[in-house]
Amino acid sequence: MRRGGRVFLRSCAVAVAVVGLALVGCAAADTRDPPASPAPAAAALPAGVRVEIIQLRADVALRQAQVHVVNGGDTDLQIGEVAVDDSRFTAPATRVLAGRTSTVPAGGEVDIRVQLPDVACSPPAAGSAEPTVELTFLADGAEGTARVVAADPLGFLAPLHERECRASALAEAATLAFTGFTPAPPGQPATLHLTITPTGRGEATVVAVQATNLLDFGPATVDGAFPLDVPVTPGDTEPVVVDVPILPSRCDPHAVQEDKRGTIFDVRLSLGGEPGEIELFVGEALRGDILTWVSGWCGFAGAG
Repeated sequence: MRRGGRVFLRSCAVAVAVVGLALVGCAAADTRDPPASPAPAAAALPAGVRVEIIQLRADVALRQAQVHVVNGGDTDLQIGEVAVDDSRFTAPATRVLAGRTSTVPAGGEVDIRVQLPDVACSPPAAGSAEPTVELTFLADGAEGTARVVAADPLGFLAPLHERECRASALAEAATLAFTGFTPAPPGQPATLHLTITPTGRGEATVVAVQATNLLDFGPATVDGAFPLDVPVTPGDTEPVVVDVPILPSRCDPHAVQEDKRGTIFDVRLSLGGEPGEIELFVGEALRGDILTWVSGWCGFAGAG
């Protein structure tokens, strides 16, 4: 029994020693530096940062816009996800190139291209139609998500909403599209074919097509437009094709080479007795044909 007792005592001593070492190990671990804390999250953009939403001429045909970020602070800013909320649209406008990060250096600025969603044509509540930009950012080691009201310095949002809602209302009565182009020799007008297709359900009048910064209608121009006065009445379903004569209104090469809006026409309408306008783009294929024709008509090469 005594022999067994000594073994037991020795085993206890070993166990105590092991526990002691473990406690020492724990004590040593407690003296280590705590792990580094994550960078603090910021809920507001750094001082001096300003956000606007603008639409450049090159954005119009693509229905895009730019979130313009101006960094007036003294530290670089990185912008990640971007979303523009506005009650005039059915969904947020987000980056055209998803997943990108944009760096805005201190004292610099950057434009972040966003795709505009469909317009929402139910009247928004009074005073609620304003763009609010939500963006994720990193500045001075702090990351966060900020939500700011953005200025619209060019005032493009309200007219765009009005035009597109008018186009939506027009679609109840008819659809409009440029469906063809016939070039002509220098000195003579080419022909742009406008097709008006009634739906049979509504009423409207297609009043006129307005000249652009690149094209007009020569002697057929009346008050800056080509008169149409095509009525659409309920029950009409037969397409109407109108031949619109067009001539270059200018022949400087850069006007063609740098063209952004020369083939986007404003069309005057009357809907429910109310006058208004919509924008109608010829489409990329016809745009190329028209610009090539203008360069030949004007006698210079390499444009378009």
